[in-house]
Amino acid sequence: MLQIKNSRNNPALVVSSFVKALKLLTTPGIRQFLIIPILINILLYGTAFSLSYFYMNELIEQFIPAWLHWLNWVLWPLFFICFSIVVFFSFTVLANLLAAPFYGKLAAKTQWLITGQVGSEVIQPLRKVMLAEIKRANYLAVRFIPSLILFIIPGVNIVAPFLWALLGAWGMALEYLAYPLENEGILFSEQKQLLKARRLSALSFGGITMFGLTVPVLNIVMAPLAVIAATIYCQALKAE
Repeated sequence: MLQIKNSRNNPALVVSSFVKALKLLTTPGIRQFLIIPILINILLYGTAFSLSYFYMNELIEQFIPAWLHWLNWVLWPLFFICFSIVVFFSFTVLANLLAAPFYGKLAAKTQWLITGQVGSEVIQPLRKVMLAEIKRANYLAVRFIPSLILFIIPGVNIVAPFLWALLGAWGMALEYLAYPLENEGILFSEQKQLLKARRLSALSFGGITMFGLTVPVLNIVMAPLAVIAATIYCQALKAE
């Protein structure tokens, strides 16, 4: 079972976990768990990129009031980031749903590679796993959906992208750290409490992941990379 250490609430540990994950990404023992998730990501993110390319400018013109058009050089990038978060977060949820069986095994394999142990992988009853997934989706939905109202309030919509960025980072942390935590027998309610206790690290992890998911080409491998990094990070949280 993971135990919280205040000294581990450090974004530098998150960065270190991603650096180590990059080195493990091409390890022969890891590759077999990457093929199908990467194919899923190519299909879904290719679709998402197409939607962003064709509809971005039209949406921005609708949401930015005429009296703020002189700030387009600032607001356009902000709305681009926001729209990317919405699109890629939605497609990420779908991609993770399809690739979840592989990500759980990827997390277990990563743990074995970095510890030399089979690990404490727990096979949860399907009912508990599905209930945890529903709780996570509901938890994020009741925060993301109401925040959409901010985009239609003149003036206030300037800060909306920043709020979405924070929510997106938190959502990515909950999504990808779930795989190694579930292998430890920790489902959503406990995961949420653990991450709240180290919110700075969680937001750092989610921010890195979210950025990677919005970068073309990189987003193809970002999801499995985040799973590997999450496993490394969770192992660092374990009490020695």
